[in-house]
Amino acid sequence: MSSNIIYIKNMVCPRCIDAVKEICDNLNISVVKLQLGKLESDSKIDNTLKSKLSKQLKEKGFELLLDKNEKIIAQIKSLIIKQIHHTKKSLTINFSDYISEKLHYDYTFLSKLFSSVEGITIERFIVKQKIEHVKELLFYNELTLSEIAFQMDYSSVAHLSNQFKKETGLTPTQFKKTKGPNHQFLDTI
Repeated sequence: MSSNIIYIKNMVCPRCIDAVKEICDNLNISVVKLQLGKLESDSKIDNTLKSKLSKQLKEKGFELLLDKNEKIIAQIKSLIIKQIHHTKKSLTINFSDYISEKLHYDYTFLSKLFSSVEGITIERFIVKQKIEHVKELLFYNELTLSEIAFQMDYSSVAHLSNQFKKETGLTPTQFKKTKGPNHQFLDTI
């Protein structure tokens, strides 16, 4: 039996995967593989079932992606989010090569597509994601700023601090003194 691949927008964490798995179970959709932004199933998914899936996904804040460009952008975002927020191991290559390699497209094409649809560059999206993760690490106060800079692949604490202030308007020290984590939802960045 052939496999169906369905792309889903706004899957940004392991709990999102669990939520989509639950929806699939409710609809009797067999899951072969499920990862951020992508569902692989060997079930026959006709238009009626796809409509039900779309409705249930929407109720949980997800969205079926039907347009090819939307799918590519969702894949780019998923790769970046997974690498920054859910992977402990640093990349051994730069993000542009990593994304290009994973998606089998020229980076120039991916970059232009992303910018034209999202209104920001891939590089800017990466910075925003890194700063969100730094906010989380600062809030939980388990690592020093030097350890965070190292873990997040910044060349120095000064570089991290400058980028953090540019993005949030606060220094990391000022941010730590605020009461709440001030997180943004990853799917809205």
